[in-house]
Amino acid sequence: QVQLVESGGGLVQAGGSLRLSCAASGRTFGRYTMGWFRQAPGKEREFVGAINWGGIARYADSVKGRFTITRDNGKNTMYLQMNSLKPEDTAVYYCVAQTSVSLSGYGRDYEYWGQGTQVTVSS
Repeated sequence: QVQLVESGGGLVQAGGSLRLSCAASGRTFGRYTMGWFRQAPGKEREFVGAINWGGIARYADSVKGRFTITRDNGKNTMYLQMNSLKPEDTAVYYCVAQTSVSLSGYGRDYEYWGQGTQVTVSS
């Protein structure tokens, strides 16, 4: 069982930056593929990006070049660095994990979910 806790959300102006963290419990953190999804009010859940145990990452087109996912297996923590934020990035951001090595963009493939952290980008 893995428990995920997000932190780092908040309010930022357009063009600004935020870094989200996801702290995971469990001794086998390094074996999990980790990722981020987000959901804005009235919209469907959206894949943001994912990173496998080896540090290979995949991103949604909407965030490519602006967001970067990294992980520190020694600290059981994953990060989402968000730069050049836009109002359309406003959403609740969820940390996810799965035991497969696939960098899946489908929420159904992720077994573990955090509670989410709110990110609000003002124009």
